[in-house]
Amino acid sequence: MNTTFGTLICALGGLAGAVFALPFRGVKGWKYESGWFVYAIAGLIVFPLALALTTNNDLFGVISKAEPKTLAACFGFGALWGVGGLTWGLMIRYLGIGLGLAIGCGLCSATGTLIPPIVTGKAADLVKDTPAIVTLVSVIVSLLGIVLVGLAGKLKEGELDEEAKKKAVAEFNFRKGMIVALFSGIASAGMNFGLQSGGAMEMAAKEMGTDAKWVGMSVLVVVLWGGFAVNAAWCLWQNFKNRSFGDYLSFKPVNWIFAALAGVIWAMQFACQKVGEPAMGDMAYISFAVVMGSCVLFSSLLGVILGEWKGTGAKTKMALGLGLATLASSIAIAVVAKSL
Repeated sequence: MNTTFGTLICALGGLAGAVFALPFRGVKGWKYESGWFVYAIAGLIVFPLALALTTNNDLFGVISKAEPKTLAACFGFGALWGVGGLTWGLMIRYLGIGLGLAIGCGLCSATGTLIPPIVTGKAADLVKDTPAIVTLVSVIVSLLGIVLVGLAGKLKEGELDEEAKKKAVAEFNFRKGMIVALFSGIASAGMNFGLQSGGAMEMAAKEMGTDAKWVGMSVLVVVLWGGFAVNAAWCLWQNFKNRSFGDYLSFKPVNWIFAALAGVIWAMQFACQKVGEPAMGDMAYISFAVVMGSCVLFSSLLGVILGEWKGTGAKTKMALGLGLATLASSIAIAVVAKSL
């Protein structure tokens, strides 16, 4: 095991999660659902499948030999993430990249880290020894960080006039954004539930000669199939409802490129998680907290760079800074827990 390597790879995944939405800014003249559908095809089907096929020995053999209950769990939790993922974009639209991803990823990290041991009957493992207890403390600290970042967002709403808010985030709406973020953050934790449900598939891939750091790709593929089913159904329904099928036929290759790029970058965060996970040993679920936590940090810094907090007062900036510092410390605590 190499905890430092695993943590670094997961942190790179968090960086991918923080910046994935930027290419959408280059999608012009399309309805929201059209760009999201191209994103889903590239990020949930094409890229992960291509990656898995090039790194795994007999990928479809591994999947075909998996028990139905394993496939159902991976696919089902992927679908749950898909429901949350649909509102992820709305969360960013209403709160901005910095605040939106900070709250959404924070909630996703907390629920995704705590619930898997509970639903698998291993709740006692959360407090079985010092490393486990310290890990639990890191989750509690992350929740405190979420509260502080949320407070900063509320203060921001009260300080800025409508023109200033819209200049930074065109559709800024704290109330709507928080409702969406709460739902999206919790439902999106289904991603980690699914990724942790495919242990048997990973063992089968290893037995077939796949390198240990790539065995999780087969699980990722099945989980994302579930996510794609939900996203595709919603996008196509919206295309029908809004009569926007013509977007795909319009001669705008740049839109296809940018939307697809967003999907590939997004998928890289969980590809990194599954590559870094083997180094985490029997506490592999910490990898999800590292990915989400680093995503919060990078997205918040990006929000500052993009001017989403420009014009706010000292009190708001202090709450934001304290929240980010708290979130950063939660990641550090989770990493330290592994070495105790």
